[in-house]
Amino acid sequence: MEMNGFYSKGRIITFAVIIGVMIFAILISYGMLMLKPAPQVIPSVVTRERGSILDRNGKILAIQTTVYNLSVTPSAVKNVDNMAAVLSPIIGISAEKIADQIKNASKDFIYLKKRINQAEHDEIQNAVQSYELYGLRMEKTVSRNYPENSLAAQLIGFMGDDGEGLSGIELQCQKILAPPEDITKVNTYGNNVLLTIDSNLQFKLEQIAGAAMEDTQAESMMLIAAEAKTGEILSYISLPAPNLNYYRSSSDEERMDRPAMYAYEPGSVFKIFSVASFLDAGVITPDETFLCDGVFEIKTSNGEHIRMTCLEHHGLLTARGALQYSCNDALAQMSQKINSEYFLQQLRDFGFGSKTGIELPGETKGSVKKTTDKLWSARSKPTISIGQEISVSALQMVQAATAIANGGKPVQLTVVSKIADKNGKILYQHQPVEKDQVISKKTADYILSCMETTAVAGTGSRANIGDVAIGVKTGTAQMLDSEKGGYSDTDFLSNCVAVFPVEDPEIILYIVITKAKGETYAGRIVAPVINQAANAIIDYLGLQRNNAVSLRHSGKIEIPTEKPLVIEKVVPDFTGYPKRMLTSLLDRKDLNIIIKGDGWVVSQNPPPGTPVREDMVIELTLE
Repeated sequence: MEMNGFYSKGRIITFAVIIGVMIFAILISYGMLMLKPAPQVIPSVVTRERGSILDRNGKILAIQTTVYNLSVTPSAVKNVDNMAAVLSPIIGISAEKIADQIKNASKDFIYLKKRINQAEHDEIQNAVQSYELYGLRMEKTVSRNYPENSLAAQLIGFMGDDGEGLSGIELQCQKILAPPEDITKVNTYGNNVLLTIDSNLQFKLEQIAGAAMEDTQAESMMLIAAEAKTGEILSYISLPAPNLNYYRSSSDEERMDRPAMYAYEPGSVFKIFSVASFLDAGVITPDETFLCDGVFEIKTSNGEHIRMTCLEHHGLLTARGALQYSCNDALAQMSQKINSEYFLQQLRDFGFGSKTGIELPGETKGSVKKTTDKLWSARSKPTISIGQEISVSALQMVQAATAIANGGKPVQLTVVSKIADKNGKILYQHQPVEKDQVISKKTADYILSCMETTAVAGTGSRANIGDVAIGVKTGTAQMLDSEKGGYSDTDFLSNCVAVFPVEDPEIILYIVITKAKGETYAGRIVAPVINQAANAIIDYLGLQRNNAVSLRHSGKIEIPTEKPLVIEKVVPDFTGYPKRMLTSLLDRKDLNIIIKGDGWVVSQNPPPGTPVREDMVIELTLE
């Protein structure tokens, strides 16, 4: 059969060649694709921003910042000694230690240093290029910066490397500051927590507390100042305290949140709550007298012998006199008149033996005995009445004092003023929470007047202010000897509570000094500190003094104009700028602003004119 002319031999060969070339080209293309590295997938930028912690006025106390973890792959390092010598002055680790870490690494990945700041990051980056260093890697991660260092440290708390709070508000408000990641959202923003403390007042009172601790050579110290009517804590001090920016190197003593966690016997300060219980129960009257001959001694029907001494022979005393001179004998006699179960319940109603419920982790309940306890004896009730055989926390003492300041009604303590989202919208605003009536208003007012007498002409006279009526009660308690058992002959806890102004209480101030050297009586070492702290609070808050001078003012106020502070392409000269004009810079997400101190800028790093880079660290020192 003859082939059609269209399917000629030449055409068939040509078509076969074209098909062959196409197949070869396809194979080559597939081969090249197989050998070519897979394209790098660029992940979308995900923001996980932890909320800030601020004081009641909006001053930043804790804020998210960027740091870097420096790691090395030992097998990729060409010259270990050279790398160690270059990195040493930048990261602050000896060249010998760096070289040893790299040479003796058990795996091909080790961290040389974590939490490197932006300035160190930039220096390392320049060194890598200048000295051709191989094997180094810097991982960008978020961290926490605490601009005020040790201010209110235990209250603020600390965040760990994993983004979880480890203590204080950072722990207690973890879900508020950093809510769980939502897979339906690219970005997650935490809320901001505004504390009740005033950082400026906190700073003033920390200076007073620090000086007192140094003067008495004490082991530790606590100071709490709270608004009597709202329960909001204005100052929260526990010394010694850690620098939160170097928290990992701090001691357990520095980290301990004493006002919340430490339970102790308060001694004679507790007498105001005992006498309030006796009066409210009707077992004693304000006019009833008790004879103090220097010792309280009784024998019970079952053969128990109780003997308690007093510091003085006070003679006949009313309840007012018993508090004024802190008489153990008179208090013990009063305690014999009240039913034990009723007395203990009254103390529990004040809040002793249970947590206050403040927004802090690890709070102690303290302890209030039961009559069914094995250690309960005929001695227990008179001993509890003078502040022994009972353990309390500083927070419990302050909250119980709010009952005396508020006509018999305690107020819930708080350290959280507001919660706001990243745009400033208020999600929570604290409102005062009154608890159930504990004692009558008549009893509360009487106890407060007794405390005023104690300040004017009693054991708390060194706390007396003069032009503002203040009520106080001091107490000095022997501390338990943890090694030998029983009470120590050398270790004492000295404390004092104050309420002022007496006519309309606004502030409750409570100070505790533990294990002072030399003088230990609270009336001599704590009462003067109450005086200093109370005066500082009165002046700062502008409370009325009886001898305050009235000034006339024209009513005309001139507001000075100040040049607004802007950071653009280069770092400006910050010298002379006040702190209030710098706080707006902390909102910049592309820069890390670190402010040290208070007042006006006296120095800065980097210097003016330095080109601005993303995530640049700018340190400002104020005086």
